Amino acid sequence: MARREQRRPTDAELEILRVLWESGPSTVRAVHRTLEERRGTGYTTVLKLMQIMTEKGLVERDASVRPQVYRASRSARQTQQRLVGDLLDRVFDGSPGELVLRALSSRKTTPEERERIRRLLDDLEESP
Repeated sequence: MARREQRRPTDAELEILRVLWESGPSTVRAVHRTLEERRGTGYTTVLKLMQIMTEKGLVERDASVRPQVYRASRSARQTQQRLVGDLLDRVFDGSPGELVLRALSSRKTTPEERERIRRLLDDLEESP
């Protein structure tokens, strides 16, 4: 069966992906247990979302074991880059500078975050 192109995850799907990134490959029951503690999500809701996420290519299911185990198809970093790229194109006409300016002006940053930003800018200026 041909694999569908991976689509953007919804907010609920991102919550499930965060659990999988934090915990590693997990069963629906394990993901449900984590989400239940965080916000009271029902088991059948988690199951249905994970089935949809499999169809969308966001997670992969190992059906060779019982219970079935799911894992994120892409790392957190890959997903973040994809979502930021999409945001850049849709909202900021492809301008990383505009995105950064809006992000920095919308919320306070910690001294550690500012230092990481300075190091990144220094590295970008040094690279050819």
